[in-house]
Amino acid sequence: MAAVLADKPWLKSYPEGVPAEIRTDTYRSLVQLLEEAFRKHAKRDAAACMEQRLSFGEVDEMSQALAAWLQGKGLARGARVAIMMPNVLQYMVAIAAILRAGYVVVNVNPLYTPRELEHQLKDSGAEAIIVLENFAATLEEAIAHTDIKHVVLASLGDLLGWWRGPLINFAVRHVRKMVPEFRLPTGAGHSVTRFNKALDEGRGMRMKPVEVGADDVAFLQYTGGTTGISKGATLLHRNVVANILQSEAWFGPMLARIGNKQLTTVCALPLYHIFALTACYMLGARLGMMNLLIPNPRDIPGFIATLQQYRVNMFPAVNTLFNALANEPSFARLDFSELVISNGGGMAVQQATAEKWLSITGCPVVEGYGLSETAPVATINRLDLHDFNGSIGLPVPSTEIAIRDDAGQDVPQGERGEICIRGPQVMAGYWNRPDETANVMYADGFFKSGDIGVMDAAGFIRIVDRKKDMILVSGFNVYPTEIEQVVNMHPGVLECAAVGIPDARSGETVKLYVVKSDPALAEEDLSAFCHDQLTAYKRPKYIEFRDELPKSNVGKILRRELRS
Repeated sequence: MAAVLADKPWLKSYPEGVPAEIRTDTYRSLVQLLEEAFRKHAKRDAAACMEQRLSFGEVDEMSQALAAWLQGKGLARGARVAIMMPNVLQYMVAIAAILRAGYVVVNVNPLYTPRELEHQLKDSGAEAIIVLENFAATLEEAIAHTDIKHVVLASLGDLLGWWRGPLINFAVRHVRKMVPEFRLPTGAGHSVTRFNKALDEGRGMRMKPVEVGADDVAFLQYTGGTTGISKGATLLHRNVVANILQSEAWFGPMLARIGNKQLTTVCALPLYHIFALTACYMLGARLGMMNLLIPNPRDIPGFIATLQQYRVNMFPAVNTLFNALANEPSFARLDFSELVISNGGGMAVQQATAEKWLSITGCPVVEGYGLSETAPVATINRLDLHDFNGSIGLPVPSTEIAIRDDAGQDVPQGERGEICIRGPQVMAGYWNRPDETANVMYADGFFKSGDIGVMDAAGFIRIVDRKKDMILVSGFNVYPTEIEQVVNMHPGVLECAAVGIPDARSGETVKLYVVKSDPALAEEDLSAFCHDQLTAYKRPKYIEFRDELPKSNVGKILRRELRS
């Protein structure tokens, strides 16, 4: 392997006030970081949702109670506890409680199908789950084949009296419409407790302090695999702490322009996604920001109505969301006088979207790049660049980027190669999958991203291709093998292939090519089958039937030919 660029060309392009390195020993764990934030910002609002708020002091008290309750169930140190909720106030409490109790957070997409949920719960070995009752029907179908022993059911009436007045109408309109009718999960081997009851019981207990260290596991963030099996990126406390401090170092000089007032960040990206988890929840706690939680960002009119009530300072989003808002006329009438950072990630920011956003808000979209495996931020653009440059920016402090060929050699500057990342935010590996870990890690600590990029003389990086067959739908990874494995279970399918094709709304979308074994198989039949087996962003938007699929001389289906 060639040596990494010794001169680190990106450093000469750093904005004023951003250090080359961060101190990775500032906190021994996320627990220490969060508890300091709870004390320091106790009287500030930590989150607002559906016209209700929680202060940092309230999150502190409630998370201690919930942590004590979880400990009272006899879960061993390091046990995995899943969270299956949209962005609601209980999420703020649940994450802190699990970490403070000495457990590992397993974030779950609440819109998963029973098949997807069962795999994640089984793979992680989760023994408890905190779930919004609206999604309990899915859990009911999956729970029998998992290790779940304890279910905590949250409802939209928890915490601060959300059942009162017009708030229930708001809740029904913005959350309940997304999910099926609630049914209480039942069955031998597990208990079911209401969220408020768990808090009440926990207040009568004492949370046992747990000495959580930098090398303890904090999160299992599930991502797809080349084999089609979703696997957990193992993020240690030190990985996430480092990425919080890296983000703070980058954003700090710009946020300082607001002064000493409390900052407000929009949390429309789901907290189960690594982008929002770090950029909203964790960075928000560190800086004492209020997270404006949006349970259903697809309801654009409702989203804008909520934004009308606040002057926001920071707006993390994916291109799809920036575009949807910028094309809604009422969005342009909002007050953006205090918006200083619009950070885009998860998928490529399109120039047309960035230019429209800038013309409306006066705040440029600053594109960054990262993965679940990097906690997630690896690179980000300068915040003072108003002109769209099409790059993913510069490596953040204490991060090195190498551009390497298939042999692991660094390529000459300006040439294409795989983007490889080394830094304190890089995961420990994939949960219980040493072979998969070995496939993505070099011996010198660099993580293989699977994305092909180039680095210019100033250290800016551009993504030019994708080494993996992964499809990126609105910032979510979709792996063709998973789609194909599901579709091939249909008795009317002989063989199939899934590829990503450009989509104006979501960046990419899934197209499915199918060879029938049953001539009577219709597109609507296959669509209905996929609807039952795959969450929305994974479902094929287009289905094309063919007599045969292109293959190599050893019989491998050639997805690249289908894409072209």
